[in-house]
Amino acid sequence: MPTPERRRGPWFVMPLGACACACACAFSFDGKAGGGCPGRKRSLGLMMSQDGLDPAKLLRAVDDRRSVPDLQRYFGVGVPPDAAPPFTGGSFDRLGGGGDHPAVRNVITSDDLIAVQMLSVRVPARAALDLLDGDLGKAVTAQLRDIPTEIDLGDDKNTTEAAELVKDGGPADTAWRLLKACRGVGGVIAGKVLARKRPQLIPLYDNVVRCAFGAPEHFWQWLDGRLRSEVGVLRHRLTELHAEAGLPKEVSALRTLDVVVWMRHHDAHTGHRCAGLGL
Repeated sequence: MPTPERRRGPWFVMPLGACACACACAFSFDGKAGGGCPGRKRSLGLMMSQDGLDPAKLLRAVDDRRSVPDLQRYFGVGVPPDAAPPFTGGSFDRLGGGGDHPAVRNVITSDDLIAVQMLSVRVPARAALDLLDGDLGKAVTAQLRDIPTEIDLGDDKNTTEAAELVKDGGPADTAWRLLKACRGVGGVIAGKVLARKRPQLIPLYDNVVRCAFGAPEHFWQWLDGRLRSEVGVLRHRLTELHAEAGLPKEVSALRTLDVVVWMRHHDAHTGHRCAGLGL
């Protein structure tokens, strides 16, 4: 596996190939099987367990003094308009007006596929064609129509709706499995496509983030619970952090958390036997 360029944003490289719905991803996005950092099984790895990082440690990571400058650097806050931003991933949320723009929110577009490349992964050509003008695109659209754009993961005002959307067999899970089944796509890229379409509901996820969060099982449901815990204090803090960093409106609370964690851990992440996020 080639080593990705780390300055380009959250990454996970999958092999290219033709779309054929028979691929099993070696990296398990939902935490049910396969791959990942062996640190999750180490009793001495303080952050690594099936329960994932506890709410207090998540809040401590968000409140760290590095969070605001890390966010500003990643999203190019204060960078002159004619200068290239330090991380291409900072354009993922905003390219073409965003994947959840009303005109395109239920359709995978070429802008979505380019945006995913900003995160240093690529949807294979045959899968891209099927998404843009084939049966796969129609099938994913059918699921996206059942996923409102205004529902936030962990929103304490909607105590059940988000959970219903991301549960096993729900429309988000079904859309993810349709994408994941395509050869060369896999779970991580599938998740990034869906995060582009529903940025308030679907978190970005790769091997660095998985390790930093403590390799929890059923990540979407796990994070929904963490964001709701303690009367939503983590979610409210993310909203405050978003404002403190002066982030663009297209950047969701979920994306704010993703970048805080990824920026904190990507240089330190060792892959094999990584102990997780250091606090």
